[in-house]
Amino acid sequence: MPKPWLIGGEAAVELKAQDPPPGAPCFASATILPGRGFMLLNAQLRLPSGDTVAGVAGPDVASAARFFNGGPDDFAGNRSFAVGGAILAPYANRIRGQAIAGSREIETTVDGRIVRLPRNWGGRAPGAAQYAMHGLILDAPVSWTQASSDRVSGRLDAGDFGGRWVSAAEMLFEWRLRDGALALSVEVRNVGDAPMPFGLGWHPYFSIPSGQRRQARLRLPAAHRVEVGDYDQVLPTGRLLPTAGSAYDFNAADGRPLGELYLDDCFTDLTREGGSAVAELRDPAAGLGLRIASPTRQVKAIQVYAPPAEAFVAVEPQFNLADPFGEAWPKGADTGMARLAPGARVVLEISVEPFALG
Repeated sequence: MPKPWLIGGEAAVELKAQDPPPGAPCFASATILPGRGFMLLNAQLRLPSGDTVAGVAGPDVASAARFFNGGPDDFAGNRSFAVGGAILAPYANRIRGQAIAGSREIETTVDGRIVRLPRNWGGRAPGAAQYAMHGLILDAPVSWTQASSDRVSGRLDAGDFGGRWVSAAEMLFEWRLRDGALALSVEVRNVGDAPMPFGLGWHPYFSIPSGQRRQARLRLPAAHRVEVGDYDQVLPTGRLLPTAGSAYDFNAADGRPLGELYLDDCFTDLTREGGSAVAELRDPAAGLGLRIASPTRQVKAIQVYAPPAEAFVAVEPQFNLADPFGEAWPKGADTGMARLAPGARVVLEISVEPFALG
């Protein structure tokens, strides 16, 4: 019996860079899983020395067949945002609601309409809130075509996401390796007859090649951080805290060492550089950096997840803040959801460019 993440008998699509720039670090290959919402499974960097290291951390295809098992801990595709780089839609981050007895669902209101969403995440402490997490396409099968070895395109007629969302969506995807960089494009079109709120995001786990997390540096130009009640539930209080002068001030030109700081934080009021929201992860011990950039104006936030004991940093560009329809936010607050009239579209573009340090 096919695994839940297979489509058309194909487990994965391999991308290979054509004519990568010589003498500089570059993305040499990447693996895409069409049957898991067109997510990135992993991506490899080629160093100037010719050595290859993980750029985006994730299992190989053989291990993925065991990891994405469709079991209880993979409910609603949860394992997609545990590795690699999942695409998040029609919302990123968390949405609160009322738990429905006898089901793994919540009921909540989205722009005045009551919807049911999977209750697929939450805090672990007794009595902690359980909620919807990271969208509705984590294990969705996406049809695809590969025009060249360095580019693959996909299409998902998502409709109303199985009755769980407002209006109807058509989604187009593209992954490509070009000029040494890894790039993602996601286009969403409202093909329904009602206005549609929509949030897009990407959830990549970037490797720290040296394995030395303390000395790795993060640069993230942002004026504010979303306050959360605790790091168990990670739900917003509705307050935005200034980053300047705090332990979460990553605005300096060369960033700030991660040290022992735990991060599961949403940064907003992003300082755009050359029109793009940006973040950089630098590994001085490996002499390597990654620049993550999105020119998409709707990217309002970057979530960063970085446990001190791990040699990765998840840097997640996204449209919306956590719980964008929640009562914690002041009335009328812009929580980042795009609102598409019938026939309107929005495009998320993100590129990841490696660079040498020193």
